[in-house]
Amino acid sequence: MTGCLDYRMSRRAMLAASGVASASLLGMNVPSLLAAAGKDHLAKAEHVILFHNGGGMSHIDTFDPKPGRPTGGELAPINTSASGVQISEIFPLLAKQMHHCSIIRSVAGTQGDHGRATHHVSTSYLPFPNLIYPGIGSVVSHELPKLGDLPAFITISGNAHRAGYLGQKCEAYFVPQPGDKDPYLAFPEGIAEVRGNKRLETLERFNTRFQGTNKDERLTSTKTSIDEAVKLMRSPALEAFEFSKVKPETIERYGNNAFGRGCLLAKRLVDKGVRFIQINRGGYDTHMNVFPAMRNHGEVMDSGMASLIQDLADSGQLSKTLVLMISEFGRTPVINKDAGRDHWASVFSVFIAGGSIKGGTVYGSSDEDGAHAKDNPVKVQDIHATVCQQLGIDHNKEVMTPLRRPMKLVDNGTPISGLIS
Repeated sequence: MTGCLDYRMSRRAMLAASGVASASLLGMNVPSLLAAAGKDHLAKAEHVILFHNGGGMSHIDTFDPKPGRPTGGELAPINTSASGVQISEIFPLLAKQMHHCSIIRSVAGTQGDHGRATHHVSTSYLPFPNLIYPGIGSVVSHELPKLGDLPAFITISGNAHRAGYLGQKCEAYFVPQPGDKDPYLAFPEGIAEVRGNKRLETLERFNTRFQGTNKDERLTSTKTSIDEAVKLMRSPALEAFEFSKVKPETIERYGNNAFGRGCLLAKRLVDKGVRFIQINRGGYDTHMNVFPAMRNHGEVMDSGMASLIQDLADSGQLSKTLVLMISEFGRTPVINKDAGRDHWASVFSVFIAGGSIKGGTVYGSSDEDGAHAKDNPVKVQDIHATVCQQLGIDHNKEVMTPLRRPMKLVDNGTPISGLIS
């Protein structure tokens, strides 16, 4: 079973546990039939790198410039390697990679509050007080088998949305400082490996005895966390997290800062088989001085994004790695009295590349001032459905919550067929 609902036994898991690997039904292999259930298409991608830009990134000052309009602001558009596609001057290096990339300029949001909008773009659902919906990274790690020793879902430089009813196994592994050795994946200073292993064995015996008399589901989650941590700390794949052997010029090319190192780490994690990597960056709530703020963001982001796209393409990994950049909403077309832009949910942009998505194209459009979706409006849920489809996941699939309530993986979204090559 590839799912993370380790607190219940499904019929699929029961069959798998009963030794049906060699069983057949009308001459067909049963596990193969089960694995194909709910899918009507083949996976075109294996990995996702999601850039989550917290605060509400200005669409007009990044991927949907409005030259010559009163709303256009101070940042000029520049041509890119994709014919007819322009983006903001803050991304000169990324502009050279746009033949690999696409932009959705017609995302029609509904939420102008940071918390509600972030929840929406993270889960496809609006918040509900009595239910914790899982984020898209948790959905992916729930639905797809793990590849290699590293966690299926890793979040960098910030926390990702919780796994909710999908369970502990689908929570993201947190990397606070990309490129640095994680001190929690080694025994403390002064504890030799032999002594540390004996402590772990003692902990395992104690937990096993205690869990035998207590059926609290939280104990299962705790055991899951410990088992995964021990397996990870003993894996040679941990070298992906450390940059001590990375050439200094490579680090400089990506940008020797948290964002650039996060991009480089994401590339290395894809090489190790990690399914979903989320890179977090805040500071986009630009109610004041939006133009110098966006120039500063561009100086940090441009080299990391461009190097990541280029290296994924050169290594052949871009075709099977879906790269997205999203924020919870856009910013107002009208520039306020403080030379800033305020919250604007009516339309915003999403950057998308790889994973058999058409390169060098723009999907949809906003109106001439960047105020509303004009052509081919896209719902937030449609982006989630598109991610699932490219990964071979049935976005309409229902999973059962601990309270026995069926929930769809995506809240009534439709894959964006015009983006898919």
